[in-house]
This record gives sequence, C-alpha cells and structure tokens, in this order.
Amino acid sequence: MFTGLIETTGQVREIRRRGEEARLWIVPYRPFSGLRQGESISVNGACLTAEAFSGNGFAAYASQETLAATNLGRLQRGDAVNLERALAVGDRLGGHFVSGHVDCQGEVDSITVEGESRKVRIAFPSAWSPLIVDKGSIALDGISLTVTRCGEGFLEVNLIPSTYAQTTAAEWKRSLRVNLEFDVIGKYVQRMLQPWTGETGEERGISWDFLQRYGFQ
Repeated sequence: MFTGLIETTGQVREIRRRGEEARLWIVPYRPFSGLRQGESISVNGACLTAEAFSGNGFAAYASQETLAATNLGRLQRGDAVNLERALAVGDRLGGHFVSGHVDCQGEVDSITVEGESRKVRIAFPSAWSPLIVDKGSIALDGISLTVTRCGEGFLEVNLIPSTYAQTTAAEWKRSLRVNLEFDVIGKYVQRMLQPWTGETGEERGISWDFLQRYGFQ
C-alpha cells in the first residue's frame, strides 16, 4: 500500500528485456536507506518487487502483464521515474490509499499554465469514467492528485510548484502516456452496487428501503 506522495525520482540505468518481460535497474536520485530484498516499491505508480541491490540502485522484475498494462513498457534507458516505498504502519497518510495496481493508461491532452500552477487534462478510456468524481482522488504515474474537473473520458488536475519540482510531472507533455489508478474505495462501492444498477443484467434499482436495509440512515 502506498500514499501517492512521491519520495524521490530516479533514473532507469538499464533495461534487460527477455521476450515480453524485463528487469529494470533503477537508481534513485535521493538514496533510499535500508532497502530490503522483496520490498515493494512504486515505480510510476506500479508496484514492483526489489530483487537485488548495488550501491544506490535496485533491480525490479516487470512481468508481461505489468509491461502491457502500464507505461513501464515504454521506458528507455535514462528515463526518469517516480518512486515511493510502501507505507509503514504509523506513517502520516498525506495522500490517499494507493495500491500500486494500475487500472489503465491515459494520455496528456493539454497543459495550461495558470499562475504558478499547471492545469493538466488527461484523456482515458471512458469505461472508467464512473470512478471519477470532482474533488476526488486519482493517482497519475503514482502521484496522488485531486480531480478538479471531470467528464466522460477525461479529468483535470492542478499541479502546484512542489509537485512538478519533485516528480516527473515537470516532464509531462501533450500525448505522453501516464498510468492511472482510480480510488480503491470507489471501485469497491461500484462492485457492491452492481447487482442493483443493472450492470449484471438484472435491473433492481436503488430505493430508500434498500439504503436503510444496508445501514444508510
């Protein structure tokens, strides 16, 4: 589990591809202390397992599924990535709950400078639109951000100076692919309500009696 608060960025020093799989060698720009084998590390929002260490860097395996579902498959040697270690018990939760399981990829549609901030519009597959709400949370390349505006197949976020200074968001440009992870609470709610929304083929509807029966007062 992660928070979406990026600890540091890092550089991809080496990519060893074998078929449709790969091992990435990543060197954080700010050293991680006490890394352990098997530790989970969020790389651009995708949860990877640290397999080996040397000096400042670590190696992580990316499966065929991971490379296909995320933008890690597009990485080249020298690229920068966002890094976050797993949340420790007792840590402050300054972002939101992020699992590191990327739902889909989106595309940067536009970037508009507004004062010291940057408004970024992301286009993504419209099937995921029900999981986005105004002022809700979204993880973009592992960065916890607040949705300022959304609609069918798009969302907008506002990047403040500290965000684009400390993450790879400073390098975002139009048409760039980014990893999206939607709020896990929204996904659970959607799943729980499926039998009553007609998505399973049975139209039941949500009534006041239904809400009271399941604890809503």
